[in-house]
Amino acid sequence: MSIETKKQAIAEEILKHKVVLYMKGSKHAPQCGFSAQVAHILNEAHIDYQDRDVLSDPELREAIKAYSDWPTIPQLYINGEFIGGCDIVMELARTGELQKHLA
Repeated sequence: MSIETKKQAIAEEILKHKVVLYMKGSKHAPQCGFSAQVAHILNEAHIDYQDRDVLSDPELREAIKAYSDWPTIPQLYINGEFIGGCDIVMELARTGELQKHLA
């Protein structure tokens, strides 16, 4: 599958689901510390979200970076909007801004 086809699938997915986390591993078994931190924040806040493992799909891993023009994983999308990676999500959670994005 081409990167462009994967990017189209990403666009459809983030519009279909309110919250999507592209991460290494899964929400129940993160495979890196940064993905684990974001999953923990979302899980602790009881946020229903879709998780997508970029480690099991190298094409997805490259496509999500191209889609967002953001070089790192994890990547959080809320209401079709790219929110950011681990540092940004942690700061939004700390300040209470994350909940505003979810409202």
